[in-house]
This record gives sequence, C-alpha cells and structure tokens, in this order.
Amino acid sequence: MKPRITVITLGVSNLEASLRFYLDGLGFPTEGIVGQEFEHGAVVFIDLQPGLRLALWPRSSIGHDTGLPVGATSATEITLGHNVGSRTDVDAVMTTAKEAGAVIVKPAHDTFWGGYSGYFQDPDGHVWEVVWNPQWTE
Repeated sequence: MKPRITVITLGVSNLEASLRFYLDGLGFPTEGIVGQEFEHGAVVFIDLQPGLRLALWPRSSIGHDTGLPVGATSATEITLGHNVGSRTDVDAVMTTAKEAGAVIVKPAHDTFWGGYSGYFQDPDGHVWEVVWNPQWTE
C-alpha cells in the first residue's frame, strides 16, 4: 500500500448545517449535497488540493455503511492542520472561522517550537489547527 490519502471523511450530525459552515462560512468550494437519491448516500465533497477531497457524511450513514455502531464522539481523536504563510494569516483564518460559527478552542498563540497557531472546532466538534510554521513554506 502506498502512503497516499485521497479523501478525508468527517462524520457529521447535520449535513445541511455542516455544508453551510464549510461553504458559506469558510468559503470552501463544493457542489453541495450529492447522492441524495440513494439511501445513506447524501454526502458533500470539497476539493482541498489536487488529489485530495474532504467529505462530509452523516455519522449514521458511516455507521450503516461500515456496520459499526455510532458511538460517542471525541474531539481529541484527530485534528486537521491548515498551514498558512504568516502569523497574520493565522489570525485572519481564525477570525473567519469564528464568524462562521466555529468554537475557538485555543486562540492563536506563539508555540513552544517557534511557530504560531490556534485551534477551532466545526459544528460537529472536529478540531482544526491553523498554523504558521516558519520552517515550512506554503
């Protein structure tokens, strides 16, 4: 297996609310909800970068498709990192996320490793880190 990821799927409680957050709030490009003609098929796809998509899919549909019980969520299971080009960009994205309805978990701050980052949660509690790393170029 080659180490390659093409889709990251986030389980959501309310697909329409998640679509509004990512499309209207954060400005992520998407065609909206597709697959509604199939039972458990309604999903939102967002192009992140060439070869990588973010999918928003109801948790109940993930449970149905996998056969796994839908359990309690935990915000500390995974974080999504959004690297930007400057400290100012971190602040701007954090402001946009807050205005979109995100919960600011940890405001932007200087990190112990020399960068600058902040954390927010989407409507389903998924954690995003907005980060500027002076060692990386965007």
